[in-house]
Amino acid sequence: MLILVSAGGGSRRDGGSPGGGAAAGLSPSACVLLKTAVCFQKGAGGSKRTGSKTNSWRNRLNAAREIDPVTLPNCQLIKGIERGSEDIDILPNGLAFISSGLKYPGLKSFAPDKPGEIFLMDLNEEKPRAVELRISRGFDLASFNPHGISTYIDKDDTVYLFVVNHPHQKSTVEVFKFVEDDNSLLHLKTIRHDLLTSVNDIVAMGPDSFYATNDHYFSDFILMFLEMYLGLTWSNVVYYSPKEVKEVAAGFYSANGINISPDKKYIYVADILDHKVHVMEKHANWNLSHVKTLQLDTLVDNLSVDPDTGDIWTGCHPNGMKLFYNDPENLPASEVLRIQNILSEEPAVTRVYADDGSVLQGSSVASIHDGKLLIGTVFHRALYCEL
Repeated sequence: MLILVSAGGGSRRDGGSPGGGAAAGLSPSACVLLKTAVCFQKGAGGSKRTGSKTNSWRNRLNAAREIDPVTLPNCQLIKGIERGSEDIDILPNGLAFISSGLKYPGLKSFAPDKPGEIFLMDLNEEKPRAVELRISRGFDLASFNPHGISTYIDKDDTVYLFVVNHPHQKSTVEVFKFVEDDNSLLHLKTIRHDLLTSVNDIVAMGPDSFYATNDHYFSDFILMFLEMYLGLTWSNVVYYSPKEVKEVAAGFYSANGINISPDKKYIYVADILDHKVHVMEKHANWNLSHVKTLQLDTLVDNLSVDPDTGDIWTGCHPNGMKLFYNDPENLPASEVLRIQNILSEEPAVTRVYADDGSVLQGSSVASIHDGKLLIGTVFHRALYCEL
């Protein structure tokens, strides 16, 4: 998910301190900063360059795009999920983890004072329902602000859940052990690192290692906004393990969703502002090298991979400007794409679902299991469909 925050947030890169209040959509603060960017551009080379940058910014947001609906016949909203389902990861046995309650200044939240949650759905049930997972004592639930998630199954069948967390507008990775007997999460550790500055999504490589995307270079709002507005390609992918932490890919406008191919040879990275999915080869030393890029016409958020077919399923934002403005008369739309044979010369891209926001607002993820599709959103509801 692409993040736009209001003024006041501190930066771990520039020495500022966290703080500031939330604003919905393009707040007055954001509008002031847009003017700041315009003034910056005028000083750098005149109004023509300003217009060019503004047009480029609008193009990256797909600000003029409208979509035609694509409906699915057997769908229903999931009861109990009312304030987001930003990321979803499904185990091979059909248990689906759902992160909910993401709060970032500048984006809508239906319960800004309520901590985030992790839900579980058993897709083997005739009528699957979402159940909140209890989190072990000692973990700071009050500041729990979950974003991207990933699971890892160890050789002894232990299930680890990795959760990108933003307590107090910072970035950490929380590692939990899933205790299926009592539907709970045992918190094992909190991971912080100077290279994990603005983490968006994560894909686990082991019980204590992962790849993570940083969707921005800066965490201070003014610098973050200018980074996006000016089209700086300073976003990256980081590999983390207890023995080594390093940047393994760079040059993205805003690296977002990340996942791995079923054969474990390739890493997929979504650049939400460039409307692309990048295919990267994974090497023995954990470095990544570019293989190919798939250009799309939508803002690609999280990526899910069907373990049986290798197809990539993604929740997308057809028009990013609507997501920021959050106008009740012009709601942010939802779109789900299925990408088949991405390594081939001509991958097949299918629009599986599209809605103008009347049912589902701001889709961020789509995950498939045994003919059952879950569609999650940044701050809205979640949809369960039988294909």
